[in-house]
Amino acid sequence: MAVTVFLGACLQGIGGVGFAMFSAPLAALLFPALVPGPLLALGCPLALMTCIREFRAIEWPTAAAALVGRVIGTGLAGLILTLLSAQVLSVLFALLILTGVALSLAGWRVAATRTRIGIAGLASGVMGTITSAGAPPFAIAMQHMPPDRLRATLGCVFFVGSALSLLMLAAVGRFDGSHLYLSVLLLPWIVLGFWASSPLNRRFSRKAVRALLLGLATAGALGVLFRTWITP
Repeated sequence: MAVTVFLGACLQGIGGVGFAMFSAPLAALLFPALVPGPLLALGCPLALMTCIREFRAIEWPTAAAALVGRVIGTGLAGLILTLLSAQVLSVLFALLILTGVALSLAGWRVAATRTRIGIAGLASGVMGTITSAGAPPFAIAMQHMPPDRLRATLGCVFFVGSALSLLMLAAVGRFDGSHLYLSVLLLPWIVLGFWASSPLNRRFSRKAVRALLLGLATAGALGVLFRTWITP
């Protein structure tokens, strides 16, 4: 899991997303206690480091729209779970993400308007609270943004969003001291992975970052489907 966390942190440091999408499916298979709480707790400092590194590139109106959607989505997650099972919701979100990736590859261009970013934030809040992988909606909605603005803006959004999701999990008894202990054990690997990403992100063009985003969104959606399949 240390290797998984290191690679996930490095991917997120390059593309702005990737940590939870890469780590959550493997954690569910190898170390289920890490999902969703400890991975969300690890995502907080990772997002904060990303935000601080490229602070001047943050698009505040975009971040605000995403956060409003994320807050609403996080609040809705508990209510939705009383109506539908987590497995049904996970499959639905995964299929929607795969559809979005397919349309993007077919030439559908998604303009990052505030409305669309807000909707992506809402979907991210629900999906992140339930599966700990809330980045795929943002990967679809923000794929055409300049890499530095994408990373910085999403760092701001994920920091606040992950903290809110953790509070929601703690309120329903799904995040406690034992989960925090697991997060602390893996925290050094988050720092190392992010540090390794700094010299690499300068070598990725805008086109390469978009390809990385779509690839990670696909992997994240397939990982959610796989987790649903293996979970009784």
